[in-house]
Amino acid sequence: MLRLGRLPRIGLLIVALAGLVSSCAPVLHPAGPPIGPARLAADALVTADGQRLPLSVWLPRGQPRAVVVALHGFNDYRAAFEEPAKALAVRGIVTLAYDQRGFGGSADRGYWPGEATLGDDLVSALRLAKMRYPDLPLYLLGESMGGAVAMVTMSRADAPAVDGVILAAPAVWGRASMSLLQQGALWLASHTLPGMTLTGRGLNIQASDNLEMLRRLSRDPLVIKETRVDAIHGLCDLMDDASAAAPRLSRRVMMLYGEQDQVVPADPSLAVMSALPDQPVPPVLALYAAGYHMLLRDLEAPRVIGDIASFILDPGAPLPSGADLHARERLAGRGPTD
Repeated sequence: MLRLGRLPRIGLLIVALAGLVSSCAPVLHPAGPPIGPARLAADALVTADGQRLPLSVWLPRGQPRAVVVALHGFNDYRAAFEEPAKALAVRGIVTLAYDQRGFGGSADRGYWPGEATLGDDLVSALRLAKMRYPDLPLYLLGESMGGAVAMVTMSRADAPAVDGVILAAPAVWGRASMSLLQQGALWLASHTLPGMTLTGRGLNIQASDNLEMLRRLSRDPLVIKETRVDAIHGLCDLMDDASAAAPRLSRRVMMLYGEQDQVVPADPSLAVMSALPDQPVPPVLALYAAGYHMLLRDLEAPRVIGDIASFILDPGAPLPSGADLHARERLAGRGPTD
């Protein structure tokens, strides 16, 4: 029998940490066993395991011309698309947005569900949207974390057919872009204190130049302000997989990025832009010199939303803002090691 009293102090520390790690691990709240087919209720996406994910739908006044399923970002919820969806509705575009599991008004708010569950919910939402609007073009719009979920899911073998995927500042800041100290600290915290929460205070990161919108978010009780560290660990796993999925995203793709983004760094974002495949058609890439991370809600959001509407309604046309020309110039200037 091993006698702990004879171990050196460093050995005791290793044994103690090993025991702590083995007893604590990131907590997941994945989907449960199916109890029925997924369906769209008036106010919720009802998943196969019976979860009700709150749903909002914005309809145009006239005949709809296209449908968008929209995925919000980390710690946000479906209301993120209220203003963008209203602007798209004026152009005849229907928007459906639901609270992803672990966020907004979902039952397991604050807990990470795992990317497989997030992807399965998205597959259900896309299929149900197509059933509701069978004769309209169907688009997927993912913002930040929602963009990462879109990338991973649409590279799956069972991904539904869509007419296009729109990635607004997708979360692609994976571990390859982090320091070893950042990676180690996150792993240790998520495996020893998974329930510890972080607020982001003191980071001095500005997510948008729309300060009034940011103040409203700070007062919104459905926006998560204190984040479990194991949810951050799960987000990093998702970002890793999203970055790796970029070369397999063989869909019609539009990717948008703001050059003032202080949340997702430029280098991994531009690398993903460069990695997107040219088949079936070359991706539409857009860079906004004054854009921040929350492109759809920034002060210049109307330009961004106009470009998205153009991508949906006028395929192949240059973007009205010229952000695609700026992206081509910026990417052409990147060296092979940039």
